[in-house]
Amino acid sequence: MKPEATNPADESPAKGLFLGEFRDSRLFPFPKISESEKESLSLVLESVDRFMSGKEAQFRRFDEKGEQPQEYVEELKALGLFSLIIPAEFDGLGLSNSGYSRVLQQTSRYDASTSLTIGAHSSIGLKALLLFGTDEQKKRYLPRLATGEMIAAFCLTESGSGSDAASVKTYATPNGDGSWSLTGEKIWITNGGTAGFFTVFAKTEGEGGKMTAFIVEREWAGVSSGPKEDKMGIRASCTTTVRFDNVQVPADCVLGEPGKGFKVAMAVLNNGRTGLGGGCIGAMKRLIEHAVAQSTQRKQFGKSISEFQLVKEKIALMTMLCFASESIVSFVGALVDAGVEDFSVEAAASKVFVSEALWTVADEALQIAGGNGFMKEYPYERVVRDCRINRIFEGTNEILRLYIGLSGMKDAGDSLKGVAKGVGGIFNDPIKGFGLLTGYATRKLSQVTPLGRGSFWRVAAQLKPEAAWLEKGASKLGQAAEATLKKHGKGIIGEQLVTKRIADSAIDLFVGMCVLARVSSIITERAGGDCGDEVALARVYTHFARTRVSNSLKGLVQNSDRDLLRLADGTLSKGGYSWDIL
Repeated sequence: MKPEATNPADESPAKGLFLGEFRDSRLFPFPKISESEKESLSLVLESVDRFMSGKEAQFRRFDEKGEQPQEYVEELKALGLFSLIIPAEFDGLGLSNSGYSRVLQQTSRYDASTSLTIGAHSSIGLKALLLFGTDEQKKRYLPRLATGEMIAAFCLTESGSGSDAASVKTYATPNGDGSWSLTGEKIWITNGGTAGFFTVFAKTEGEGGKMTAFIVEREWAGVSSGPKEDKMGIRASCTTTVRFDNVQVPADCVLGEPGKGFKVAMAVLNNGRTGLGGGCIGAMKRLIEHAVAQSTQRKQFGKSISEFQLVKEKIALMTMLCFASESIVSFVGALVDAGVEDFSVEAAASKVFVSEALWTVADEALQIAGGNGFMKEYPYERVVRDCRINRIFEGTNEILRLYIGLSGMKDAGDSLKGVAKGVGGIFNDPIKGFGLLTGYATRKLSQVTPLGRGSFWRVAAQLKPEAAWLEKGASKLGQAAEATLKKHGKGIIGEQLVTKRIADSAIDLFVGMCVLARVSSIITERAGGDCGDEVALARVYTHFARTRVSNSLKGLVQNSDRDLLRLADGTLSKGGYSWDIL
């Protein structure tokens, strides 16, 4: 069920937290996949299970060899896994963002490389065409992309640019006939050796050397791929460099407007977050199954290790992280499906939280397996290798934390300016002054008067204490954001350790909103039925987040940042560790 349309001011609940506000109208009832889509989605999931189950040894061989055989890729095409998000009018399955994410959950239960092959195609490879393509461009390419006749790849990253998408050196110059001459090299391109359709970003002429997005076909002269990269994980997926040597790109192959490529790239990455999130969730679910089986079957000191509290602690942590991850990814998917324009902070928060949750779950599952977890014949070591990339690609988690913190504080800063203007003449002209005290200003006034704040009031009664903490945490975050801006002003751009703490608090609080809303909706649906496990989930998450948020916000005032930076500078200047016991 898609959330109902609301006022645009209510569209970014994560940004609202930086103002100490709850923008929760889209969270209740917690969004679900529509009834109309469930039937077709169930058929897809059943097909995935039939095709991928029992192939564990085969996936291990793919990993060892570092490639997927062409016949295997052809089977993926026959299953329709390259058509998942392509509209039915172009011969695709037309799944919603949420439905697509759920399919990647299923494939990731079996093999991360498979998920990456189909995910890079849909999540980012052809997404710019869906979002910004003309009708003619869509008619020309989408049917071929749906069948897998053309596999898609996303070409943004370059040597030396990394997460700094605006610093690409690949360039395109306009020709007299309206076409473009494209030259440059992209690195670490998933599907780089197999794709026939590339979404390529290049610098173009204009103010500041702006970037433009182009459609490029492999068959055009000057397009070539390098050898497959020898990777730590996701080894079976095809990752290569892609080179463009004076490629002649037709005028009608620009995606969006010339010079607006950065906007295209960011929109694609934001829209693609739920694919990565779904993949992480699927891996977590399978790891939890392995951990439960391992802990119940393994005996130590005369009893199953599942009876040990320290093992139960791990199982509970893994379960909570998976539920929280599924909650935030589901909500972000619903925002995309509802056509919400401003969800970039929510999408970034989901990527950071879910990728790090999977890393923790994989580590804990391996620990429960003991020595077996370290052996290649068991699935744990490969999952650990495969999942490590999630914290790096599609924007490193460090860069995304800075984006989350700075974006949220920018909105808070804009509101602070409005407060200053409104309060300035409040006593000379009370009516005019109070008229300007909207949004942020009203909230700030309510914190020092008995008027009270709005509450997370739709949370189930069993979770009111957890909701009260969440409200208090949001209020503290809002105050911290204001104090930080007053202290650093524009200098906040350089205060990365400060921004990280603000961002981490916002991420944990936003995930908390999703968790409490989802559990509350489950309680409402069951109408008095037993929801003890779900309530326990919510309470465990709240305790987990409460500790982290408290530490993050306290760290804004009490920290060892100065000594930490001095220590780092010393190590850097000396070229490494400079102490030895000899």
